[in-house]
This record gives sequence, structure tokens and C-alpha cells, in this order.
Amino acid sequence: MVITAAHLRERLAATTKPSNPLDVVVPRGTYSWPQGMLEKIATTLKPAGVLIPVRRHEAGLSVLLTQRSADLKHHAGQVSFPGGRMEESDADIETTALRETREEIGISEEHVSIIGYLETMPTVTGYAVTPIVGFVNGSVPLVIDTTEVEYAFEVPLSFLTEPENHRMVTREWQGLSFRMVEFHYEGQRIWGATAQMLLRFINIINK
Repeated sequence: MVITAAHLRERLAATTKPSNPLDVVVPRGTYSWPQGMLEKIATTLKPAGVLIPVRRHEAGLSVLLTQRSADLKHHAGQVSFPGGRMEESDADIETTALRETREEIGISEEHVSIIGYLETMPTVTGYAVTPIVGFVNGSVPLVIDTTEVEYAFEVPLSFLTEPENHRMVTREWQGLSFRMVEFHYEGQRIWGATAQMLLRFINIINK
């Protein structure tokens, strides 16, 4: 199935920006996670916003992701969307996602066309993360802050929407095993909360 910009706009048209950035929706399948993980996502959470940047190229649409710096205190070395913790000066969670995107990879607010929102998701690291979906023209250059991001890469949206590319894996956490979905593309492994957000995004697209 060819996913077009118009198709994305149509699928996301009914989504709305959360009025409360702490009003989380737990991912499906969470009941099978280890009890310790469930306890962690039930504790007091801090609001955070991320941008799911959909890059528009002549060849089609792709999703932009980042490889976090190995020197960071939190989420070091992980694949993630640009974003971070909400600051007191941020008007709302959308402001947070756009500000962090500008700071991390140099895409400024005027180059992002917001088309939708995903439900806020809790993470085991103590955040309530709201993903904001936005178009970014493929010609917009990146200016990466290497203190936070090692590099950025793109994955074709058509790859992500194909069920055969949703790889079920068994992972361990504090000695307990559980099943989760990952995406593996050209040597890049997308896992954890980022993979869960992508799944929510894909489920909306494929409705």
C-alpha cells in the first residue's frame, strides 16, 4: 500500500492535542510485562513531548529518528524521536516537542506542519510522552547538536507499515522475560518506547 501525504492527513484528522499531558494511555499488551515495569509506569510521571517527523521526498514519505548520544544521563545510545521533558516556559506539550526538535536536530518550528497527535504514553523511565506528528520537507537540512544526538536517520514509511517488518522479540528486564515489537532497518534497531509509539502511529494509518 502506498501511503500518501493526503492519506496521512485523513487518518490523523480526528486526533486532538491532549489537554492534560499527564493523561496517559497504557500500550496494548502491557499486562504481560513484568510487575516491576508496571509499577514503574504507575508512579508519578513527568510530561514530555516528541515529534514524529514525516519527511516528504519525491520518492515517498519517511520517518526521521535519532540515535541519542552515548554520553547522555538519560536514554543514552537509544534510538528515539526528537523531543524531551516539558519546561515551565512551554505553553503546551506541542511547544515542547517543537522546541526540542529545533534544539536537537535544527528543524525550526516554521518547517514543521503539524497533522496529528498520538495518545500520551507512560515509560518505565518516568515520563508521560505525547507524540506529535508533523510533515517536514525532505530538503530541510539538519543541524545536529552532537551533545545530545550522534546522528539522525530515516526509515521509509512503507517499510514500517508492512506487518512482516514488525519483529516480535523476547527481552529481559531485571531477570524477567517479556515480548515486545521491534523494527530492524539497515542495521538500525528501533525498540522500547519508540517502537511502541511507531506501532500506535501505524495502527492509525492502517485503519
